[in-house]
Amino acid sequence: MTEHWGKVLTAMVTPFDEAGRLNLDAARQLAKHLAANGSDGLVVAATTGEAPTLSDEERRDLVRAVSEAVTIPVLAGTGSSHTEHAITLTREASDLGAAGVFVVGPYYNRPPQAGIEAHFRAVAAATRLPLMVYDVPGRTGRRIAANVLLRLFREVDNIVAFKDATGDPAAAAALVAAAGEHFALYSGDDALTLPLLAVGAVGVVGTSTHWTGPEFARMIAAFEQGDTAQARRVNAGLQESFAFSNTDASVFSMSVKAMLRVQGLPVGQCRLPLPPTGAAEENQARLVWERLQLRRAAAY
Repeated sequence: MTEHWGKVLTAMVTPFDEAGRLNLDAARQLAKHLAANGSDGLVVAATTGEAPTLSDEERRDLVRAVSEAVTIPVLAGTGSSHTEHAITLTREASDLGAAGVFVVGPYYNRPPQAGIEAHFRAVAAATRLPLMVYDVPGRTGRRIAANVLLRLFREVDNIVAFKDATGDPAAAAALVAAAGEHFALYSGDDALTLPLLAVGAVGVVGTSTHWTGPEFARMIAAFEQGDTAQARRVNAGLQESFAFSNTDASVFSMSVKAMLRVQGLPVGQCRLPLPPTGAAEENQARLVWERLQLRRAAAY
């Protein structure tokens, strides 16, 4: 059920104009750019897309615009810390053209595991679309327990994929061993994609894939073909991009937008509480991009 989503999915940033308003023309342009440069699918209106700063109307407009702009699958971010709100967003996703929904664990309120399980069951019941569970305890404050995940994958037909941002490949291996036939595992941390491929991941939902999509496609293909040495070489060449993507001064959405501005894409700045980035970040982005292009040229 997830095969059509592909192996390299990009968690797309949300473009804004100079006044901080949603820029749908730029979103369409960016979506087409990503589709042409290594992304098999897009996740829209999720964390990297600054979903907490978007109104419901903006979310709807964004998902609709991106879904209409590209032929690759678009997953709509419909997660919320309020279950009824997540259900409402999820019910709307199909009419907006989404190929699936992307649902993060309920954040901030830190519910017990019974509440987390009930939350995902209720959201999944609100749609016929396939659903990807996203576990990122560093942001939500609560990890989804393995036994909860196993029940969801085995018992809920349209919960079919898992973005794992727990930083725990051993737990991912155990999960795949127990229920791998029931779900597709995606890396939720660009830098852990290769280790997670080794334990059964099928791909990545990435952020640096905004500019490294071809490299991720090569790395995954090499690994699947048994050429682990080549996969390691590609991964080694991505380390600078991984380091640039997230620092104390510039988190994922900020760094990605700085990189895209360097490439001439009109994505604007982030909305507060993410502050604007300046010349230092763009200069670093330019260096990372130039060195990646040199490696890319040498590889071909």
